[in-house]
Amino acid sequence: MDTAASPRPTHPVDDVRPRVDRVIEQFLERQRALVHQVSADAVVLLDTGARLLRGGKRLRPTFCYWGWRAVGGAPDDDAVLTAAAALELFQASALVHDDVIDGSDTRRGEPSAHRRFAGVHRDDGWRGAPDAFGAAAAVLLGDLLLGWSDELFDSAAVDAAGLRRARTVFNRMRTEVGSGQYLDVLEQASGASRPHGQAERARTVIRYKAARYSVEHPLTIGACLAGADDAALAPLHRYGAALGEAFQLRDDILGVFGDPDRTGKPAGDDLREGKRTVLVAYALERADTAQTELVERLLGDPALDPDGIERLCDVLVRTDALARVEARVAELVAEAYTALDTAQVTADGHTALARLIELATDRSR
Repeated sequence: MDTAASPRPTHPVDDVRPRVDRVIEQFLERQRALVHQVSADAVVLLDTGARLLRGGKRLRPTFCYWGWRAVGGAPDDDAVLTAAAALELFQASALVHDDVIDGSDTRRGEPSAHRRFAGVHRDDGWRGAPDAFGAAAAVLLGDLLLGWSDELFDSAAVDAAGLRRARTVFNRMRTEVGSGQYLDVLEQASGASRPHGQAERARTVIRYKAARYSVEHPLTIGACLAGADDAALAPLHRYGAALGEAFQLRDDILGVFGDPDRTGKPAGDDLREGKRTVLVAYALERADTAQTELVERLLGDPALDPDGIERLCDVLVRTDALARVEARVAELVAEAYTALDTAQVTADGHTALARLIELATDRSR
């Protein structure tokens, strides 16, 4: 027998991810039995969701876990991992619905859920339109994952008062994400008809659609579960708000300039989808007439080719939009470090949360 010690985790994600994976796997196995009782034909919903859940960095559960640890939660208490895993189910639900809304072909390097369902329909020669079937099945999968996230969250065996406080944050998070998603759809639809205030509206979209639920809410949910009071939560809110926005701005950069092998999505996919990001808003603020016309003509074209992507990227660079977003990321990272240094957290918590700033924002293209 090999008696060599297992390698120690190199950063917080390495330690949390396998523990969260086990919670998700066990939960899905319990749900599989229930779905199978309904019909064996419905198990494909669960299998498609499980496939999606096997991907991802588990950053949200990791922030939840280290929110717990940072305010004194026990490291060997697996109860917090149940709530943390629920965040991953919520994330999967949001991704499935988001891909339907955006018409995205891929997610994490594989066919998106609605494309996968459409492919089953097409391959088996069923009646009706494959794409309509795929969209309907994906919406139902997203709804199922959303319901399961609630069920798993409420099963966390933690102090009842802490769970109630954390549930308040969880509920707010769901409302904000739905509202932010609508604002994103609205911004893409209204486009050039609302030229003033685009950057501020774009910041509002990322704040509520993604930033707060990526860092701030998971972090404070974990801290609430561990019994943190308002004084302890205040610097964590500041840390999470700054880092969440920086994380999403970095994601927006990767959505345009990222390496498809790393992002799991085609190059320039956000441009094809017509995303009115802060990056695009900054470009339009300083674009000349020709550049503005180019952006408004090509942005959101689903048939956008590599030449069109290159031309749009050139505008984003020449108007200093890319440089301005990079500078804003740096400012937000500094704010996150400052907030962390004012927080009354454990030594392990400080180390982990500092490392998570790097992991969330210093991602390779």
